[in-house]
Amino acid sequence: MEKGNIQRKQHKTFTDIRQTDDSGAEFWYARDLQRELEYTEWRNFEKVINKAVTSCTKSGYKPNDHFVGVTKKVSLGSGAVREIEDIELSRYACYLIVQNGDPTKPVIAHGQTYFALQTRRQELADDEKFQQLQEDEKRLLLRNELKEHNKQLVEAAQQAGVESHLDFAVFQDHGYRGLYGELGAKGIHKHKKLKKSHKILDHMGSTELAANLFRATQTEDKLHRENIQGKHKANRTHYEVESKVRKTIEELGGTMPEDLPVPDKGIKQIEKKQKKLSEPNGGQ
Repeated sequence: MEKGNIQRKQHKTFTDIRQTDDSGAEFWYARDLQRELEYTEWRNFEKVINKAVTSCTKSGYKPNDHFVGVTKKVSLGSGAVREIEDIELSRYACYLIVQNGDPTKPVIAHGQTYFALQTRRQELADDEKFQQLQEDEKRLLLRNELKEHNKQLVEAAQQAGVESHLDFAVFQDHGYRGLYGELGAKGIHKHKKLKKSHKILDHMGSTELAANLFRATQTEDKLHRENIQGKHKANRTHYEVESKVRKTIEELGGTMPEDLPVPDKGIKQIEKKQKKLSEPNGGQ
């Protein structure tokens, strides 16, 4: 089976084993996830779950909200029934588990991309205030959030050995090429027919900004988590993370970032309009 077909099958499987409770909330059973992540023994998978619980606590979340112990009855081959322990996992819990899983397993890498992207998409979908915003307001909010995360990405890259302004420009270009199908910053400018003076991030719609915000947070996390050292390894890491994000967008049927429309107004114009509206009498 071709690699792309394997990835699609695994992503579909993660969706297929999803459960819903009486209120319609989704969850996954740990033993189902254990099987799909190719852990043959529960005791080994429990170690991964325990690491995920620790990560949950360190992130400031309550583990009991994401890892709920349950007892299930299972039928044995003889027709007898016995009880086994299981855990109901939130999507965030699944994300933490695959982040702490065996990195040598290809299915773990696919799981990391699947649950990370789905978690981010769900966060945005669940944010009622965000959904009520107009497109320009969404763009402004996401662009400002991306500015903050890019600062954190710069720090993570510096710690990995990306030191000079030129080094960071190369580092960023690797990320763009991974996410935009080998288009670097210059290629994106040309493809989207932007002016040289235009900043790429200032001329993206909310969907494209969300994808770039996701790539920034995931790259920063991976640089820290795996203690990547050396600018060449950092560049390769940035490219690989963004390539996985691109592949997942494709598998979910999304529009590729380079093909998303360019908004009529840049972020500077939106900021100017927002400032004018906030003035007494609407700037009149």
